[in-house]
Amino acid sequence: MRKIVIDIERVLAEKGVSKTTLCYWCRLQRTQLNNYCKNKVVRVDLHTLEKMCDYLECDVCDILKMVETEGESEQEDGSIL
Repeated sequence: MRKIVIDIERVLAEKGVSKTTLCYWCRLQRTQLNNYCKNKVVRVDLHTLEKMCDYLECDVCDILKMVETEGESEQEDGSIL
């Protein structure tokens, strides 16, 4: 099974930008950014993603990745196979 992961911490490290700085310039709450960093976001806010990409001068594909997962498969209805 594949899933989308948010790899914002890698981009922050590559660009030398702190979470505090990104929160300030993108007007994000720290908990909101932490949820993105920990992949605890179920619905990605496109405006937030756009602001982060603009500030970090990167593309959406630099932040969002599709990765293979091991273990249980999840069906379309959310139930586990």
